[in-house]
Amino acid sequence: MRTYARLFVAGFRRQSTYRLAALGGLVANTTFGLLKVALLFAAVDAAGGQLSGYDVGAMSAYIWISQGLLGSINLFGRTDMAVRIRSGDVAVDFLRPVDVHLATIATEVGRSVFALLPRGLPSVAIGAFVVGMSLPDDPAAYVLGALSIVLGIVVSATTVYLVAATGFWLVETRGVEILYMVVSGFFAGLFVPIRLFPDWLHAAATATPFPSMMMYPVDVISGRVDGAESAGLVGLQVFWLATTIAAGQLATRAGRRRLEVQGG
Repeated sequence: MRTYARLFVAGFRRQSTYRLAALGGLVANTTFGLLKVALLFAAVDAAGGQLSGYDVGAMSAYIWISQGLLGSINLFGRTDMAVRIRSGDVAVDFLRPVDVHLATIATEVGRSVFALLPRGLPSVAIGAFVVGMSLPDDPAAYVLGALSIVLGIVVSATTVYLVAATGFWLVETRGVEILYMVVSGFFAGLFVPIRLFPDWLHAAATATPFPSMMMYPVDVISGRVDGAESAGLVGLQVFWLATTIAAGQLATRAGRRRLEVQGG
């Protein structure tokens, strides 16, 4: 565990060197957050002040917390591991005395956690103090919400690893990455809360790990759900974490047997 903890710290420190990129990300988060405010607030107002359980305060919480998580949740499908598999450099990783799958996840999570500082917290602050948003009064909601956010980040890393692992069998993975980007953002609740989906589409979304990355953490920490429902959403996140880790282990072992580098 000490090795993976150090890889987590290395990923955190590596991402901390890109301070201007973090500032640019915050500007983009704020800009698109304000656009979402205009559109979704208008939708709530047109619905008479309540839209599928969201009033203006709850919708503001959804917008700004989801924008704050955007830098930490990989919804684009691109990772360094995909490049290393394509180039054959992953062969060197397999020679190291660590689990390639878990080492990649630890590094990715470290990079993602750093993004919460320059992008996540300021985005939430904008929503809380500038726009106005509903937040829970119960301190326990923030503790469970913090756990849910961490689980969401890790589920994102374990799921996007599976996209990279397709490179063991495919010559080019960019098509898979684009498909992942389209589907993950939609089902994770990046554009609108999945509660606004028709019943059949909401059921399809909840049958995937994507809401566990963003929608469930937003619901838990914003207080939109509480009590047993909050615990149930965190339980779903734990289920998808276990499922994607198991799938990643199987894909890595099968991919190692399939890997060809320089014709060997």
